[in-house]
Amino acid sequence: MARTAGITDTQREKEIVRITLTGTVVNALLIVLKFAAGIVAHSSAMIADSVHSLSDFLTDFIVIVMLRISSQPDDEGHDYGHGKYETLATTIIGLFLVLVGAGIMWSGTEKVIGVINGEHLEAPGWLAFAAAIISIVSKEGIYQYTIIKGKDLNSDALLANAWHHRSDALSSIGTAIGIGAACILGNNWAILDPIAAIIVSIFIFKIAVKLIRSSVSQLLESSLSKEVEDNIETIVNSVEGVSDIHHLRTRQIGVQYVMSMHIRMDGNLSLNDAHSKASLIERKLKTEYGANTIISIHVEPLK
Repeated sequence: MARTAGITDTQREKEIVRITLTGTVVNALLIVLKFAAGIVAHSSAMIADSVHSLSDFLTDFIVIVMLRISSQPDDEGHDYGHGKYETLATTIIGLFLVLVGAGIMWSGTEKVIGVINGEHLEAPGWLAFAAAIISIVSKEGIYQYTIIKGKDLNSDALLANAWHHRSDALSSIGTAIGIGAACILGNNWAILDPIAAIIVSIFIFKIAVKLIRSSVSQLLESSLSKEVEDNIETIVNSVEGVSDIHHLRTRQIGVQYVMSMHIRMDGNLSLNDAHSKASLIERKLKTEYGANTIISIHVEPLK
């Protein structure tokens, strides 16, 4: 996949911060709305949903802080830059999702067990249902906006944050179903509220695992996908005079691809010609994967 082109690191950082702050404003408004609706309408599910929005609010700041660090240029202590801080932010967001999912599941399970043991669970009011609908529409809109921008800017942290927005929308869908059914059917079916919350928590766990697995893979220096490595070999072999590529090693640092390789050429080539071909390979790879791609090429003579 081609990396972000035509945009400077500073422009990219400003755009990601602007997008994240847009989500932050929406989250702040939803926190107030859902918490107030949960209190007034006696809906524990809506209060739990407001806590989920609070986690979104906090992770927005994590993205901004980590982005500020990751966008710093390489220095004496970080020869390959600070890109992995953005990957770390993705991991933290995934862990937040695990905690949020666990909290929703715990709360819902407690209420279900309480009803089974004969405890009375009051049906929520329609205000809570209205708040859930507003949350669904708002969060899905922010998700769509953030996911598109995250792909355009090639930001793993922004993509992770987008899924956090969608997890909140999914949570509100479950909440809306439970609250709506309880409002229509009455107190005898109020148990549907916490049951819906438990189901939604499972979806949140699934999203969290996907994010954590991807980011941890980068932190552990996993190679790029076979598809990317095959494409790298195709690009290198397209340069006239290159007879073989081997010892290809790849990894990812934030949004940057890092690759090193050995290539074989005619041993009778002059040093200038060999250097010219190696430089051509670098230009082709950077055109494909971005100007900040880190490339190391070792030239060997044909045996």
